[in-house]
Amino acid sequence: MSVEYFGSCLCGDVEFKIDGEFDSFYLCHCKRCRKDTGSAHAANLFSTTAKITWLSGEDNTTLFNLPSTRHVRCFCSVCGSALPSVQMNGKLLVVPAGSLNSQLFIKPNAHIFISSKASWDECLNNIPKWDGAPVE
Repeated sequence: MSVEYFGSCLCGDVEFKIDGEFDSFYLCHCKRCRKDTGSAHAANLFSTTAKITWLSGEDNTTLFNLPSTRHVRCFCSVCGSALPSVQMNGKLLVVPAGSLNSQLFIKPNAHIFISSKASWDECLNNIPKWDGAPVE
């Protein structure tokens, strides 16, 4: 029995299905991933065996390859949401964890490229937490 995951972009124009398991799950703090996400790190799932099927909106996806690097980013051309990409000549599927609508039961394997970590990304468990927007 194969595992299936479903996902989409923020606006809903692009929907996809992943068939198969993920090999690893990394939180990447490199400067390129921080630029991609506008956040402290990217949260990406990797698989050498899972396959992607675009259910809708594949024509609304844009693939960006940063010249002279292996850095690739796929996103919705309508809303800009990060989307899965097939890389390394079809040998690797990279899925932004936040693009999944299905429950994910695996935890990240590691933080990577922490030498590039943002200076403000320290002791974040010690700041206040709210269930919704902050009350002003």
